[in-house]
Amino acid sequence: MSAPALGRLSGRSAVGFLWVLIPIVAALIGWQWTRARNHGPAVIQHGPVPVVVAQVIERDLPQLLTAVGNVQALQNVTLRPQIDGVLRQVLVTEGQRVTRGQLLASIDDRAQSATLAQARAARQRDAANLKIGELDLQRDQNLLRGEAIARQAVDQQSALVEQLKATIQADEAAINAAEVQLSYTRILSPVTGRVGMRRVDAGNLVRATDTTGLFSVAQIDPISVVFSLPQQDLPRLQPLLADPARAQVVARDRGAGAILSTGHLMTVDNQIDATTGTLSMRAIFANPQGVLWHGQFVTVELRTNVEAGALVVPNRAIQQGTDGAYVFRVRDAKAEVVPVTVRYRQDDIAVLGKGLAANDVVVVDGQSQLLPGVAVRVISGDDARDHGSGGGGGGGIAAIAP
Repeated sequence: MSAPALGRLSGRSAVGFLWVLIPIVAALIGWQWTRARNHGPAVIQHGPVPVVVAQVIERDLPQLLTAVGNVQALQNVTLRPQIDGVLRQVLVTEGQRVTRGQLLASIDDRAQSATLAQARAARQRDAANLKIGELDLQRDQNLLRGEAIARQAVDQQSALVEQLKATIQADEAAINAAEVQLSYTRILSPVTGRVGMRRVDAGNLVRATDTTGLFSVAQIDPISVVFSLPQQDLPRLQPLLADPARAQVVARDRGAGAILSTGHLMTVDNQIDATTGTLSMRAIFANPQGVLWHGQFVTVELRTNVEAGALVVPNRAIQQGTDGAYVFRVRDAKAEVVPVTVRYRQDDIAVLGKGLAANDVVVVDGQSQLLPGVAVRVISGDDARDHGSGGGGGGGIAAIAP
């Protein structure tokens, strides 16, 4: 066969070989892409893959609803003068804690004291006149029995005695009114709480018509938090309406998330706000240390129920693939893919429906280097950070918060 003929035959063989090779290469690329999409990219690993693991825990899990709440004093009273006069003294400082009935300030009371003294003197005068009138009536009645005086004179004296008795009653009313006016010169705290900013200094003339007031006193212990939840949560709230006090509420700091106080639900509004579609609630908290302040915004966690025997894993263990959620379970020092159903997530944990059992060990850090059947080596969270990935826990097992 000639050289040109051999060349043409070799060319045809090469082209045929390429047409056979291309589908095989495409199939391999597609298989690798599918595995990488489902289980993360494959990484060449010499020896076992280092991973951080956690156990699946079965526990009673409280079901929580979270909202932003506003701290409000149960009583916040602005103290205003009820009479006109000069503010003589202020006996408390701004921010001071006071008790119910404590004297906070006083107004010049000389005019009111004089009016009270005048009313008491009038009562004494009228009481003396009444005594004389009663003695005269007694003598006239004795004379009437001996027919030594006309009945008309006796009737007139009897009417005078009744008139003097009415005058005594009027005097008593005047004394009570003067005592009330005098009491207005002593400004007492109506509640136990903390004094706010002072708006008027001693020596100023204050009037009953002033609208700004002297200062305010806010009750701080106990204290309330008002918050709202969307109407979609109403089915979970229905069991609490009969006895709101049994529903535990936790107030957390908006920034750090630290627990500030624990209380209980106080009341639930009787209607849903048609504008926002939310239901307003008020929770009450003991606040002896004053960690909650009137007007402060906090994060509120309302416990609606407790689910018994819930299976929980850290959120970091849950992976997403084309077929849904899955985790890497560790058995016999090897990783295996287990599809799972996540019922809901709460904070940093996931509540599982099916797929795992209590005490199963799952990978929470290092999944990007895993494939089914790959050998693993359990390391601690600190070692995981040294390998360039996040992790938590100690001793190779990441803890789940209770």
